[in-house]
Amino acid sequence: MLSIDKLSYQSRWCRKDPRVKFALYLVFMTLAMTLPPLGQALLLMGLALFTCYLLRVRLMSYLKWMMIPIGFLSIGLVAIVLSVSTQPDSLLLGYQIGHYFVGIDPQGLQTANQTFWRSLASLAATFWLMLNTPFEQLIKLLKFCRVPHLLIEQILLTWRFISIFAEEATAIYQAQSLRFGYVSLRTSYRSMGMLVSMLFSRVMRRYQQMSMALELKLYQGDFHL
Repeated sequence: MLSIDKLSYQSRWCRKDPRVKFALYLVFMTLAMTLPPLGQALLLMGLALFTCYLLRVRLMSYLKWMMIPIGFLSIGLVAIVLSVSTQPDSLLLGYQIGHYFVGIDPQGLQTANQTFWRSLASLAATFWLMLNTPFEQLIKLLKFCRVPHLLIEQILLTWRFISIFAEEATAIYQAQSLRFGYVSLRTSYRSMGMLVSMLFSRVMRRYQQMSMALELKLYQGDFHL
């Protein structure tokens, strides 16, 4: 089982109606898009505490989950804040390169501030929904929203193969680690190459086993969701 599955099943709202959770998610997203930066920051803190309470996890763990998207977001914000101009007076701080000045644009700084808090508040709302809703409830929610049956099947199979992929990769990595496959940088590169090549063949073997199991169960090309 993936870590996200374990978290969703240990949530205090694990068995709550997914339609209620989705309605709350829409409310949170609306607030994240419409509130000013201060309100978005307060919404972010409230959702973080609410999520930690429901999942029975520490706030530090939640902050670690947020670090990866914050890293990507920060790179995009740098491009918003920095500006190139021929007039140094239009920049808060500027550095001359040839006939141009590169520095911090006041308007870009304001836009970056709004983008930062709006993005984090929206991300916290999405975390709240995904971490408190087991996958089976997500499937029910998609059916309730009249999502095409074929698309739901594709989502279901993709989720299943993500689990298979992670399980096989973990098994191969543990076997290599027990044989000191990652004791140095050179052996790590070699072991990683072997892991990738073995992973493909093992995942294909698992796919064939699943196909045989479906045929034995008289699969007719349609999952009963």
